[in-house]
Amino acid sequence: MEFISQTWHWSISGFIIGMVMLFLIYFGKVFGMSSNLRSLCAMTGIGTKIPFFNWDWKSQRWNLIVVIGAMIGGYVANTFLHSTENVQLNPETLKKLSKFKIDLPNGKLLPDFMFGNQIFHSPKMILFLTIGGLLIGFGSRYAGGCTSGHAISGLSNFQSPSLKAVIGFFIGGLIMAHFIFPLLF
Repeated sequence: MEFISQTWHWSISGFIIGMVMLFLIYFGKVFGMSSNLRSLCAMTGIGTKIPFFNWDWKSQRWNLIVVIGAMIGGYVANTFLHSTENVQLNPETLKKLSKFKIDLPNGKLLPDFMFGNQIFHSPKMILFLTIGGLLIGFGSRYAGGCTSGHAISGLSNFQSPSLKAVIGFFIGGLIMAHFIFPLLF
């Protein structure tokens, strides 16, 4: 049990992800989590009014099972396999977090500062999370997929648009972390 609940070495996780991708390529499937939103919308029948959602969602049923599995796996991992030890962060990162008054992990996955119940009392945080959610939703649709779809599936299929998207995600993350985030907080 202890082996499963500890952080796995990147080579083990990477190998497993690589095998899953080879398996999907072999069966002609393309992995991506954000495409499931289109499937869910198509299931409602809204495709009669919006042509983008008028497509055969039944061909993507397997991907909806992946989403359900990810939700169940996340619950099991967080409830039964969660380690209460601190995440090992670089000391410089810890200094920067405390400078922004962001609480240290202390065995949690996310800081309460941004994801705790107290954000509902802060119009600033509600605004940030709402705008951030809209930008992520729009960006993943505009880029033709989310980070996992492009970085894992697209790159393993040697798709040049995915390489461009991943480079854009990386540059955007660096700009946010080093320039925009310090201005906001």
